[in-house]
Amino acid sequence: MRHEDERKVLEEELKRWQETTLREALEALPERRKEFITTSGRPVRRLYTPLDVAGKADERLGNPGGFPFTRGIHPTMYRGRLWTMRMFAGFGGAEDTNRRFKYLIAHGETGLSVAFDMPTLYGYDTDEPEAKGEFGTCGVAVSSLDDMRILFSGIDVGGVSTSMTINSPASVIWAMYLVMAEGRGVPWAGLRGTIQNDILKEYQAQKEWIYPPEASMRLVVDTFEFGSKHVPEWNTISISGYHIREAGATAAQELAFTLANGMEYVRWGVDRGMKVDDFALRLSFFFNAHNDLFEELAKYRAARRIWAREMRDTFGAKDPRAWRLRFHTQTAGVSLTAQQPEMNIVRTTIQALAAVLGGTQSLHTNAFDEAYQVPNERAARIALRTQQILAHESGVANTVDPLGGSHFLEALTDELEAEAYRYFDRISELGGVIPAIRKGFFQQEIANSAYRYQREVEDKERIVVGVNDFVVDEQTEIEPLRVSEASFKAQVERLRKLRRTRDAKKHEQALERLFKACESDENTMPFILDAVRAKATLGEICDVMRQVFGPWEEPLLY
Repeated sequence: MRHEDERKVLEEELKRWQETTLREALEALPERRKEFITTSGRPVRRLYTPLDVAGKADERLGNPGGFPFTRGIHPTMYRGRLWTMRMFAGFGGAEDTNRRFKYLIAHGETGLSVAFDMPTLYGYDTDEPEAKGEFGTCGVAVSSLDDMRILFSGIDVGGVSTSMTINSPASVIWAMYLVMAEGRGVPWAGLRGTIQNDILKEYQAQKEWIYPPEASMRLVVDTFEFGSKHVPEWNTISISGYHIREAGATAAQELAFTLANGMEYVRWGVDRGMKVDDFALRLSFFFNAHNDLFEELAKYRAARRIWAREMRDTFGAKDPRAWRLRFHTQTAGVSLTAQQPEMNIVRTTIQALAAVLGGTQSLHTNAFDEAYQVPNERAARIALRTQQILAHESGVANTVDPLGGSHFLEALTDELEAEAYRYFDRISELGGVIPAIRKGFFQQEIANSAYRYQREVEDKERIVVGVNDFVVDEQTEIEPLRVSEASFKAQVERLRKLRRTRDAKKHEQALERLFKACESDENTMPFILDAVRAKATLGEICDVMRQVFGPWEEPLLY
């Protein structure tokens, strides 16, 4: 009864305000537009009050470090330890990127993140015909164990955590990293890091697949199983909403599709016979940080709450650590503009602020020149300094969840959560994630959202500063970063030497054993590791799998 009385009082106060103060203000100065929307097109009301979150159970918010983790996964958050400043880096050959890693570490980076070039992402060696013209242009080329050794030369891999954005060939690249560490005497049990390894979002958004979905999922679960036994501190997947958002999805679609994928990975692990508490601890996530500060904050909070509930109640995880959604964030590459590129520093700062206020565990901030190229050193340093200023000068790391309890934020969190569950229902009606991929559901939803956003920009219903308004007529000057011909030649010669000097019989036998393992239901990781030790290249190992699993072609959408 007390709550009902309070509600009536609030409703009366709101009505009185609308009929007097608000009406007079609107008569004197009408609002700028009829409707205000978020980046994703979600309507934003004029005012949010306790009425918008009334009747919600206290456990929807909770306390930091406790179920449902809406306010963060750690009790003290950044008061205890700052987020990992993990700048995505990679270009040219292994030597080039090794120098960039050392440059970033010298300037205060606290975690490594490897970007691979297109041939590597598709499982081809640098000297294969399919790789022609693509060496090192969007990341580093890694074709062999020798490249991996050079890439991390002089870097303490036992002391730094390393993230690798690799998907279809993830198990092969991870095997190269493990063998590299093994050769330096670093125990696997002490290695910390992440392989992205999220193949489902490739079929949905990023399109860098090799094999059909079921075969790819088998390889992913192989890494879960192997990692839980032998590399216990390693995150064997980073379930990525980032690329879904970059392809044009809304915040709600990024949230829903990412968590739906995460739950699908859990199902496959359980179906393998693994206990959820044994592998769910090492599942991590990767989200986008777009321009709309409050929408992004709400997305992160809703993600934690949904994941905690589903892991506890649906999958029966007993260990509270398995309920926690841990995530890395990258600022929105798709928001960067080639026009007036210095303004991207402002965009990135707002996006990074959203990630930090949203409780991210690690963060990459894009460089202002990334609309043109892999960033040069100066641009990369400014991007890193943006994080450092947030951490040490802004005050946002001094208290836990400073915006928690905001009527607007909590209402928006509830809305995004509800929309995510509506998407879960639609995916279930289609038979699950993989059947929905085969039917083109995710692809069509993302394409529709991307089209709507682009039309809004072209019709000037949405302003993008420097693109469709506040335009200046000036020549943009960006210091180019070029991949040298010498790096390409060194990479090719290294491959030739490796093939010429390795033990041919040992190499052949290792690939034969891998072929048989792929044909059977054995875990492929031990056989991939043996192939790497026998000096097999990335392309050779992936070719074995291509022979067994075959290729995948996406269904056409009209």
